[in-house]
Amino acid sequence: MRAVLHKDRVKVRIVRSDRKGRPEGRVVEIVERPRQPIIGRLLQEGGVWLVAPEDKRYGQDVLIPKGATGTAKPGQVVVVELVEPPALYGQPVGRVKEVLGEVDDPGMEIEIAVRKYSVPHEFSDGCIALARTLPDKVRAQDKKHRIDLTDITLVTIDGEDARDFDDAVYCEPSTQGRGKNAIKGWRLLVAIADVSHYVETGSAIDVDAYDRATSVYFPRRVIPMLPEKLSNGLCSLNPEVERLCMVCDMFVASTGEVTAYQFYPAVMWSHARFTYTEVAAILANTKGPEAVKRKDRVGDLLNLHDVYGALLASRNKRGAVDFETVETQIVCDESGRIEKIVPRTRNDAHKLIEEAMLAANVCSADFILQSKHPGLYRVHEGPTPEKKEILRSYLKATGVGLSISDDPSPGEFQAIAAATRDRPDAQQIHSMLLRSMQQAIYTPTNSGHFGLAFEAYTHFTSPIRRYPDLLVHRVIKAILGKTRYQLPVLPTPGEAHAKLSRRLEKGLASKVGEPGQQPRKLSAEGQAWEAAGLHCSANERRADEASRDVEAWLKCKYMREHLGEEYGGVVTAATSFGIFVTLDAMYVEGLVHITELGGEYFKFDELRQELRGERTGIRYAIGSRVRVQVSRVDLDGRRIDFRLVREGDDLLARSTKDKGPGREAPTRSGGRDEPVPEAAGARGARKRAESGTRSRKPSGGAGKSAAGKSPASKRSFKTRR
Repeated sequence: MRAVLHKDRVKVRIVRSDRKGRPEGRVVEIVERPRQPIIGRLLQEGGVWLVAPEDKRYGQDVLIPKGATGTAKPGQVVVVELVEPPALYGQPVGRVKEVLGEVDDPGMEIEIAVRKYSVPHEFSDGCIALARTLPDKVRAQDKKHRIDLTDITLVTIDGEDARDFDDAVYCEPSTQGRGKNAIKGWRLLVAIADVSHYVETGSAIDVDAYDRATSVYFPRRVIPMLPEKLSNGLCSLNPEVERLCMVCDMFVASTGEVTAYQFYPAVMWSHARFTYTEVAAILANTKGPEAVKRKDRVGDLLNLHDVYGALLASRNKRGAVDFETVETQIVCDESGRIEKIVPRTRNDAHKLIEEAMLAANVCSADFILQSKHPGLYRVHEGPTPEKKEILRSYLKATGVGLSISDDPSPGEFQAIAAATRDRPDAQQIHSMLLRSMQQAIYTPTNSGHFGLAFEAYTHFTSPIRRYPDLLVHRVIKAILGKTRYQLPVLPTPGEAHAKLSRRLEKGLASKVGEPGQQPRKLSAEGQAWEAAGLHCSANERRADEASRDVEAWLKCKYMREHLGEEYGGVVTAATSFGIFVTLDAMYVEGLVHITELGGEYFKFDELRQELRGERTGIRYAIGSRVRVQVSRVDLDGRRIDFRLVREGDDLLARSTKDKGPGREAPTRSGGRDEPVPEAAGARGARKRAESGTRSRKPSGGAGKSAAGKSPASKRSFKTRR
């Protein structure tokens, strides 16, 4: 392992198995060594310059020759370019390519994350030049062949801190049909910024947008997919200005079913910019001060609330999975330091917009499916056979009394959640239900959306910040124009794309019903769409990882100021090496190592997902309440350690608190690194199966194991744009 680095592609020969039957190997060949910048702190030890990588997965310091340090000073965070790879008897050698600054500089955690995860954060010269040529407002020629909706009172509803507005909504009571067969309901309009009008396929802006694939959201900073002139200007549905849009015009029956829809390009005028808080206040009191200020729009908001009630009833009838989880928001001061971490409250205004966006996304998927035009669907498949078996065993072990079938429906999961809502271990059961599900991906092969209980689903509502939505807009326009959309020329498919094609063919083969029936082969066009889906899915994961990394850094920095302090908390995960606890007051998660649980042997019960003491029988499971002390914070490792505070420990706790920084947590033989495989497995299953458009942030998340992933990842099927 001394001659390889993190991300190297290698060939390995299995040489033996360990005592647990796990294969052990030896690296026999380095197949590929990608060019990768390494971020770390420049240090000088005994006259030797070296960089200690910020990402501990690299495992080796990088030597820097005296003339290769540039303007960097000891202690600064730098970006290193390797000039000599590591060898069996020599460390890697590099040169300082960029100086980021001091480790405590405001925003340094973001500068590190964008480079650590290779997030494109600078637009190309061609993209910037092309953006400058774009108009400042909608021109007369832009309005040709568009429906004029400027007299329709469309409004935007977003958060207080939103800067770009990519959707607007309008609703009015309506009737479909005549006479006895007339169906009462609502006409619901969802207008989405028409990014595809300004971003032409294959242009410099399009190339940069595809490379990014998504905007990346950090506390106090956003790395947008599109240049600011588009994301905050021409394509943002700002109030009281003309904007180009794509409209999904729907009829929603009183049952909540969308019985008719149409898509068309239009010109709109946003009549108001509402915030969620403001809309919720108006809906709660139509004669209150907020309603008086917006008296002309109160009726429209009530109509939106009525159609939301019908759509919600339809959602419940479908049996869509809808687990409530705590969502948190990091509030920072001007210097970027955390002031507080607060829970986000979701009101009817949030849910109203969510249901409207869901309806438009389903219509776009149906429109593409009916036209038989290729496109990218948002697919979320049901649990794998292995996860189904684990969940069945768990439900049986905990005496729930309900289980899932061999081919479960989302309604079965929702029924279990509803039946166990009042149990003391409800949080643990709901967590296990979520863990059993897969992640959602972008793919041209429609397999439906399990979590939302839709036969077909896609992303249409956020083309400003998601490339798949932009592709969906282009496909819809092509269908309306009776043409066929051709993907831009993509990079030559590499090994990752080839692997995905093989995986897809394998998946198709597993779904073949009759013996001897061959799975269909992908055409060149199909492979291109598959590659686009892979790229967008991978970059979505990258954005989530970078965001979590920054949040973990901020939380660790925040908790360094609270070393030695005690807090109440709840167990959010149990593993073979300890328990993860989320603090009530802070919404921060950390590890209580198994050596801190007491002077007895604790056994991990995988079925019940709990640690049990063999002598006392004391159990620590998800949902258990504990009191802990902050004992250690590792900023580089993004890890927070707690120690359990028990009765009789008050004197020790006060003594530790008086001394300032907490004690180093004791470790047993093998240390923390011993249970890494179990840690990775335990939390790999916790990745979010994000359901809809805007992925929601998990609560907690600063605690990390050596596996490098946040244990606090929680999934939610609440959908927001």
